[in-house]
Amino acid sequence: MKGPLFYAKILLFGEYGIIKDSKGLAIPYNSYKGALKLDENTSEKATESNTKLQEYFTYLSKIDPKLVVFDLEKLKTDITNGLYFDSSIPQGYGVGSSGALVAAIYHKYATEKITVLENLTKDKLIKLKTIFSEMESFFHGKSSGLDPLNSYLSLPILINSKENLEATAIPMQKQGKGAVFLLDSKQIGETEPMVNIFMNKMKNEGFRKMISEDFAKVTDACIADFLHGNVKSLFGNVKELSKVVLNHFKPMIPNAFHKLWQQGIDTNDYYLKLCGSGGGGYILGFTKDYEKVKDVLKDYKLELVYRF
Repeated sequence: MKGPLFYAKILLFGEYGIIKDSKGLAIPYNSYKGALKLDENTSEKATESNTKLQEYFTYLSKIDPKLVVFDLEKLKTDITNGLYFDSSIPQGYGVGSSGALVAAIYHKYATEKITVLENLTKDKLIKLKTIFSEMESFFHGKSSGLDPLNSYLSLPILINSKENLEATAIPMQKQGKGAVFLLDSKQIGETEPMVNIFMNKMKNEGFRKMISEDFAKVTDACIADFLHGNVKSLFGNVKELSKVVLNHFKPMIPNAFHKLWQQGIDTNDYYLKLCGSGGGGYILGFTKDYEKVKDVLKDYKLELVYRF
């Protein structure tokens, strides 16, 4: 058995905001992918994945069948026979490693599943997101369900609010100088502790006000600019977003990158933002001149995501 491929995802805009019902935009990232496999692989990675799937099976068997039903017998047999998730998606990097696994399990073992070929109404998207939220909570404690949804559909998803999602189109890439890129922090980021920090901060009225006014407003503006191809306006708004994140989300930014973050704002060579929950993994960057940035950030590993 060689399952279909499920890709990584990048939440371009909306990290943390989507927990509190502001907008978000997630896109598939095809450089990394994973598939379920059933073969004689006894590598450490395959064995580790199989062990994790055994634990996951116990979790899935307790999910309310009113929400989703799995062919648990088949899943159990396959796990016993060595099922594993063969993935190139880095874990703890904010690009949806557990999301791709969840999407693969749903695709293979859910009965009466919603398929990509259907007319994906908002109700169906919400139902899928709810199912995936429950399935992915095993890995993070609390999940929005967005990563698996993105991986499962392999389409850009616009999050208008928790109850309003739509598959969307993004402008065609151009062969221009500008780019969105990933910067490797060389650190693993743990989602749950970062979300806990955010939830604690949300108890503070000033922080809540900042989220609903400054953070949500500039995030929504970035999404509108990106979707409409307003590149000039986008960079102005991304700079503002980068400042807001540096001022209010410092615990989510690895200490070694605070100075680099500020440097981008000061020089306008690039602007950095969180990719996923932060705390490590990838940092997302926007630049008007990718060739220049490759030189400015030559000590870091960069990966190209999108060209303007």
